[in-house]
Amino acid sequence: MDWDKLLFNAAVFVAGVFMLDYGADRFIDHTVIIGQRLGVSQTIIAVLTAGAEYEELAVVVAAVLQKQSPLALGNVMGSTISNILGAFSLGLLLHPGPIAFDQSAKVYTALLLSITTAFSILAYFNMLNKITGGVLVAIFLMYIICTCYAIHKGVMEPPEASDSDSDSDDDTSDDGHSYLPSRPQGNRVQDESETSPLLTNEEALVARKRAPRSLFYHISQLVMGLLALTISGYLLSRSASVIADCFHLSGTVVGLTVVSFATTLPEKMVAIISGSRGHSGIVVASTAGSNIFLLTLCAGVIALAGLSADKSDHVLLFELLFTWISSVMLFLAVFVRADRAVGALFLVMYVAFLILEFTVYRR
Repeated sequence: MDWDKLLFNAAVFVAGVFMLDYGADRFIDHTVIIGQRLGVSQTIIAVLTAGAEYEELAVVVAAVLQKQSPLALGNVMGSTISNILGAFSLGLLLHPGPIAFDQSAKVYTALLLSITTAFSILAYFNMLNKITGGVLVAIFLMYIICTCYAIHKGVMEPPEASDSDSDSDDDTSDDGHSYLPSRPQGNRVQDESETSPLLTNEEALVARKRAPRSLFYHISQLVMGLLALTISGYLLSRSASVIADCFHLSGTVVGLTVVSFATTLPEKMVAIISGSRGHSGIVVASTAGSNIFLLTLCAGVIALAGLSADKSDHVLLFELLFTWISSVMLFLAVFVRADRAVGALFLVMYVAFLILEFTVYRR
């Protein structure tokens, strides 16, 4: 094994993950602010940014352009599994009290199960081609339109954003935008006296707040985010394929495990924070919204580009079943029962899946 080659590409992969998260945050944050400045509907902004796996799309496009469609498809399926068994499970485990889901959560999970079933059938019968790829992209567009309409009519609540809130405060504070739910604050009483400061800490912070950034600034930051997404997608897909060669692994296995685990780290962070604060609806909506994005738009792009003809690097029935079963279990958890025991079961299943991929189904 060429250790120098392996270590270099491992370092590139880690750097690519950080750049990917940075680019996704910049792209989404400043898209929201620009939309607000231009008077775009809040509903449209919420649907297009919440649950949107733009980092996954960047990896998919970069992999497809490098003729690495097995890596791209493996990443889509692995991320779908990871979002449910690896991220949603953490939200359940850390939830402080009884868990209850609203009607919107049930609608999102039912829709996800339908889409997952359709995707699994298409993949099993090798029907992911330009026609079905176009259909998947069309389904994504219909999902956006129908969700906007349902939210406008008050039938559904918009999904919460699934990306990490790691961007700097001065980028998002200009327009009062925040992705993660804030921690509830109790009533704070401060006795006023002659020795009390004239301004509280919050008032002083507001007084020092800078003037809102210009529209050009936010556009330039959006372009920077898009550029970071593009570069990081290339770095991740290229380094992952080299690492796969070093360990004699197929692109599908690497996509299902290493790449998907790394690219879903923001979703895991959102699940941890939201679950610990008791926001179960956010955990479900971000999970379902992310997976719908993956199995329609991302899978559609892969199908439109064409799958690899290499029969030794294809998706196995076990992997398709695990993708479908994870969506079934999310559906049952929302409709029937969800508690910490279910979260623990999900997490154990995810660890078992990773072990099986590296041992029994290694190729």
